[in-house]
Amino acid sequence: MATGIREGMADIARQGLLQTQEATLETRNRKNSLNIGIPKEISFQENRIALTPLSVALLVNNGHQVILETGAGIAANFSDSEYAEQGAKIAYDKKEVFDSDIIVKIAPPMLEEIALMHKGQTLISSLQTGTLKQDYLKALMHKKINALCFENLRDEGNVLSVVRAMSEIVGSTSILIAAEYLSNVTGGKGLMLGGFTGVPPTEIVILGAGTVGEYAARTALALGAEVKVFDSSIYRLRRLQNNLGSRVFTSVMQPIVLNKAIVTCDVVIGAIRASHGRSPCIVMEETVARMKPHSVVIDISIDQGGCFETSEVTNHTNPTFRKHDVIHYCVPNIASRVPRTASYALTNIFAPILLDIGEFGGLMNMVWNNPGIREALYMYQGNCTNKDLADMFNLPFKDLELLVVSNQ
Repeated sequence: MATGIREGMADIARQGLLQTQEATLETRNRKNSLNIGIPKEISFQENRIALTPLSVALLVNNGHQVILETGAGIAANFSDSEYAEQGAKIAYDKKEVFDSDIIVKIAPPMLEEIALMHKGQTLISSLQTGTLKQDYLKALMHKKINALCFENLRDEGNVLSVVRAMSEIVGSTSILIAAEYLSNVTGGKGLMLGGFTGVPPTEIVILGAGTVGEYAARTALALGAEVKVFDSSIYRLRRLQNNLGSRVFTSVMQPIVLNKAIVTCDVVIGAIRASHGRSPCIVMEETVARMKPHSVVIDISIDQGGCFETSEVTNHTNPTFRKHDVIHYCVPNIASRVPRTASYALTNIFAPILLDIGEFGGLMNMVWNNPGIREALYMYQGNCTNKDLADMFNLPFKDLELLVVSNQ
């Protein structure tokens, strides 16, 4: 009797093992070979590229095909030959690139690029809601595109991965820009960022204690500058101090304290972000007029309108202007100033996503297994699945889950 029971238990165990093996084999068979296109960026002064040659090699070694438009990596100092050596196919016709199943790029495609896309294609790019037009969304809807906005991609820690990476780069780069424009060569006051024995350090005021402000403060402190950080949130200020591991001067936005710090400092970094709409204007023109001659203002918030009343949008060709004898740097896309570094940061995010799409057997299988990716999907088969976008442009909103169920 006991022997019969043991044999029965063994049979059950064997069946369990068999079921596990079958499930594993089934998952492996779901793997898809992807056809990935990387077009050359045509947006003004967009120098970054979504995938570096080493990431292309990773994708090719996993059985995927990558088609790169000739010259796509030149602005980030990646040559066609570097991509070709890693297995990418170099295309001299833009249409060939846009025939791919998945298009990965930095800036959102222009209308003429969307015209080259085919129905049911997958697009991974930025959305740039600040400059978004209804025509763009309608063009995607007409082509029944599946579109992912990489600004909304979240990682395992629920952090906006691309936004965080670019903010880290922009924060550090802003201090290096400040050092450049403090020098006599660029018409600055001839100061070195930092100080030596017996020489007082450069004073830097940072507005905003988010990721940009944190990395600006981190870089400035490393160079020996005296840093003061202002923010409206005690929580963000406390988090910044804990992350830096050192006690820097922090204050809430007290107008008297803030204005006094600005008129006596050498550099002001504006890193105030708004969750919706325009960034708040924190520094009035009369305060800028009282700043020391040849001081430097770097308005990182300029892509949301700017947090200085005197700010005007500039570009990488003509990055600065003077107002009240204060140097203003107001370039929206600072990350494109260091495109190779920024491209490495982006490819670390995009390459695993593309590998997952192949491993899960398609975009939607991967989306349902990754909530952080699901939030970034704003267009599915030509339907707007992002309620904020639908409300903004008065478009019909379709719930993603209901759409998938109705299509099964």
